[in-house]
Amino acid sequence: MGTQLRRLRETSKITREQAGYAIRGSHSKISRMEGGRSGFKMRDVEDLLTLYGLAGQAERAPLLLLAEQANQPGWWQEYRDLVPDWFEEFLGLEHDAELIRTYEIQYVPGLLQTEQYARAVIARGHGGEARGRVDLRVALRMRRQEYLVASGRRLWVIVDEGALRRVVGGREVMRAQLGHLVEMAGLAHVTLQVLPFSVEVAVGGVGPVTLLRFPQAELSDIVYLEHLAGAQYLTKDSEVGPYRRLLDELSVHAPPPTATPEILREIMAEL
Repeated sequence: MGTQLRRLRETSKITREQAGYAIRGSHSKISRMEGGRSGFKMRDVEDLLTLYGLAGQAERAPLLLLAEQANQPGWWQEYRDLVPDWFEEFLGLEHDAELIRTYEIQYVPGLLQTEQYARAVIARGHGGEARGRVDLRVALRMRRQEYLVASGRRLWVIVDEGALRRVVGGREVMRAQLGHLVEMAGLAHVTLQVLPFSVEVAVGGVGPVTLLRFPQAELSDIVYLEHLAGAQYLTKDSEVGPYRRLLDELSVHAPPPTATPEILREIMAEL
């Protein structure tokens, strides 16, 4: 919806300041709406469509319907008290993405974690929380996986060997996790590669990195970088480009996906 509003505004040669004035707001409010970082008041949408020259019901109706759909709460709302604002935005983007590419250096990516492995990771990061809240965080992660499988979205993961050799939750939990990765690597919509210690590639301190691609051609890729107390979303091509090239380079230097099951079994045998 935000992309459509931006396209209409730019076609009409109207500035964000002018659009903000028309809806009794500011240019920053227009920026948030166009960036998908805020909900849509129907009165604001109607006024903007009028400003942009869409007077006919046939032109307005599809966009008004899209705005209503955009305002519908996501499936993760039942976990709302656990999800910080900066991560809630990611859940929406992840849900809408056509392709999710990620590079992980410390842990197995959340979308490929077993329940026991996820519990160990979450308990490590939220050590002071009550058991019930940890259970809810685990359930949220498992729900994300269910939606991935149900939607058939493509997942392309590159995992550093160190993340696979780091024992999380004990050796049995780790063996089960590696076995799960072998199974996931066999799925048609999952591409899994392991970046071994032996590969020399200049990644510096980069990671983890997630790049999201969407089915709509007019939507650009988004890079998600998670920090200890927040996250950063990169949308400009000048910012996204280097990370896209990094993921491409890593995929070339890592052994092909067909080699992944054997690599995982070798690590399992050494546990």
